[in-house]
Amino acid sequence: QVQLVESGGGLVQAGGSLRLSCAATGSIFRINTMGWYRQAPGKQRELVATLSAGGSSNYAEYVKGRFTISGENAKNTVYLQMNSLKPEDTAVYYCYADAISNLGLRRSEYWGQGTQVTVSS
Repeated sequence: QVQLVESGGGLVQAGGSLRLSCAATGSIFRINTMGWYRQAPGKQRELVATLSAGGSSNYAEYVKGRFTISGENAKNTVYLQMNSLKPEDTAVYYCYADAISNLGLRRSEYWGQGTQVTVSS
């Protein structure tokens, strides 16, 4: 199994910054992609950004130019630097991984428990 442990959420004023971290642990054979999704109250979970093992990144339009995803392959860790935060960025942010575990070499999607980000106006 693969576990994702997130950290770095909190409360910040509009225009401020936060940095989220997510570390993948457990029986990892290979991680293909890691990233972040978010879910605001009453809304569906939506993509924020992803980063492939090869270094390709993908961003949702509503965070382009404000958020930056980065990672450390050797540590199976991904970061999300969030700048110029807006009240509409308020949500629970979930770490995501597309990975192959050592147990049977099965490819699966994994999710963290989520970390709350609240942006006040």
